[in-house]
Amino acid sequence: MQQTPLSGPKALGNFLRSQRENTSPEKLGLPVAARRRTKGLRREEVALLSGISTTWYTWIEQGREIVVSAQTLANIAATLQMKPIERDYLFRLAQQSDPQEEAVPGVEEAVLAAVHQVSDPCYLLDLTWTMLAWNKPAAMLFQGWLETDARPNMMAFMFTHPLAQSLVMDWEGRAKRIVAELRADSMHYPHDRELNAFISRMQENERFRAFWSLQQVIVREGGERVFLHKQQGELRYRHLSWQLSSNRSLKMIMLIPDERRPLV
Repeated sequence: MQQTPLSGPKALGNFLRSQRENTSPEKLGLPVAARRRTKGLRREEVALLSGISTTWYTWIEQGREIVVSAQTLANIAATLQMKPIERDYLFRLAQQSDPQEEAVPGVEEAVLAAVHQVSDPCYLLDLTWTMLAWNKPAAMLFQGWLETDARPNMMAFMFTHPLAQSLVMDWEGRAKRIVAELRADSMHYPHDRELNAFISRMQENERFRAFWSLQQVIVREGGERVFLHKQQGELRYRHLSWQLSSNRSLKMIMLIPDERRPLV
């Protein structure tokens, strides 16, 4: 395991020791002796409740160069009743993937309302690229689609709506890229039923299926976006993509006008 101040066996051991010392026996329903020398839980208590030997757990806390399985980490995290952020930090320290399926969080009303505080085109996408909210400038940009679709989906728009290829310049490059971005998003929720069903439906589209088969993975990034609008002509934007720290299944997209001269 790579050793740095922020990861590796020593950092992992220090974090676990702190978590153990700050977990009270009462929290786990354990009896509390009148004179208890150890702050928080004892190592043997964590080991017993996690289904591992005291020696093995001690070695982990000591930061020894041993391979700790993802399941062992999951057992320890459950024993210490770690919060989601603490559990995530634990697995990142150990450079392991968490076997626990991550649930897709709900969407707060404040997040939905946030898009209307932006003066330029702005919209919110969920894990399956469904448009959850959009402001008036976005509605004007995607005129001919958003006002006619009861449940607009950006991915479906790109591959099935006749407006997409005339509105989005370099349609093929953009379409190929967003499929790679969808694959990157999916790694966080590989067992989510709605996401898997959505990808299966999208693969009924020949172009989507061809791009999906490329197995490309790209993180959603900003950059130039060019549209050819029927009423407004050529529109250039700088694309900014924001991800909510408390809900990484959501993406807020902002399109900031780029005043450079049009394409020749």
